[in-house]
Amino acid sequence: MTPKEIVAYLDEYIIGQKEAKKRVAIALRNRYRRMKLSKEMQEEVIPKNILMIGSTGVGKTEIARRMARMMGLPFIKVEASKYTEVGFVGRDVESMVRDLVGAAIALVKEEHKEKNQEGIDAYVIEKIVQKLIPPLPKGASEAKMQEYESSYERMKQRVINGEVDHLKIEIQPPKKSVDFSEGNVPPEIVRIQESLAKAFLNSQKEEMKKEVTVKEAKELLKIEASEALLDMETIKAEGLRRAEEEGIIFIDEMDKIAVSQGSSSRQDPSKEGVQRDLLPIVEGSTVSTKHGQIKTDYILFIAAGAFHLSKPSDLIPELQGRFPLRVELDSLDEETLYKILTQTKNSILKQYIALLETEGVELVFEDEAIRALAKLSQRANEKTEDIGARRLHTVIEKVLEEISFEAEEHQGEKVVITKERVHERLDDLVENVDVARYIL
Repeated sequence: MTPKEIVAYLDEYIIGQKEAKKRVAIALRNRYRRMKLSKEMQEEVIPKNILMIGSTGVGKTEIARRMARMMGLPFIKVEASKYTEVGFVGRDVESMVRDLVGAAIALVKEEHKEKNQEGIDAYVIEKIVQKLIPPLPKGASEAKMQEYESSYERMKQRVINGEVDHLKIEIQPPKKSVDFSEGNVPPEIVRIQESLAKAFLNSQKEEMKKEVTVKEAKELLKIEASEALLDMETIKAEGLRRAEEEGIIFIDEMDKIAVSQGSSSRQDPSKEGVQRDLLPIVEGSTVSTKHGQIKTDYILFIAAGAFHLSKPSDLIPELQGRFPLRVELDSLDEETLYKILTQTKNSILKQYIALLETEGVELVFEDEAIRALAKLSQRANEKTEDIGARRLHTVIEKVLEEISFEAEEHQGEKVVITKERVHERLDDLVENVDVARYIL
């Protein structure tokens, strides 16, 4: 997709923030352009990492997550602050790269499953039909063989159509896969642990057969079918390549590891230590994972933070230099909040209308009521903490609380949310700062 197409797609879900969308779209397109270059030139072109600056709830994470999902790219989100926690054990900064590899392999595995869906379905159906129709004894006559094949095909069709879903059959439950989390354990040790665990499971006697319905068997046998039909070595190799060439790591709360010059005269060793640990990964290094080694040189890093108490310049200079693209996201005003409620593809209002529709309640929001919701949300953000679009969730939940609770009593009715109803439910809460801090 061209940068314009990427921005047009993001516009369906996120209102405003044009500058941030443009930066992210260009960074994404540059990765595609890089793949078109000669091998020698490809090695020289490194991603231009992005630093997003803006309050919570303005769309920083949503832009990165939507973009990755749209393009089918390996994506993980981590909080920089969790690496500074006192007494926090079991996770080092490199674990973010290992998590990315895990996400990439899961993504590739899902793609291979979709490509082999027909084969997986056929495998499952065959297994079930073999349980429902016992095999013919050896030396059966030609007529018997033809009759058996005819019955077999009829049964197969009935299984496909779900006509025999209620019948019970005995199957061997699929063996549980062994997957050790890497944490701070060296990848070589993790591989040995997994090998020993697999050997132990294989040495155990066959598990007891389990009686399940045909419907349940269809789901259970999909796991067995995937193990039998998918080439896991190819999937792992492709996952490693994807993580290396196309991976995106979103590092949130970057401002929490910046050491504000005004806050204290001495440097915070914990925060600065995390910055120094991050540096080689963002600069480009080789990280060992249980699936193999991965170079971080071409992973795109998107960092984000509010930077209220600190500034990007409070990060160590080497780390600042690794995030050359800076973009400031706008705070959300009343008009933007109104557009978020009315113009996004699956807006919060549409979600609530769909939820209550399941109870037979037709929910209608008057335009003036939506304006009032946006206005009161913005006022609540001004009076207390500014939590951006997330404030809309708390405000709408408060307005619809009674209707949601008594939904079955309103079955078959049309419930109209008016401006008066919104003000009646919210005015006192928004104006009373002490109450608003707790409830909104």
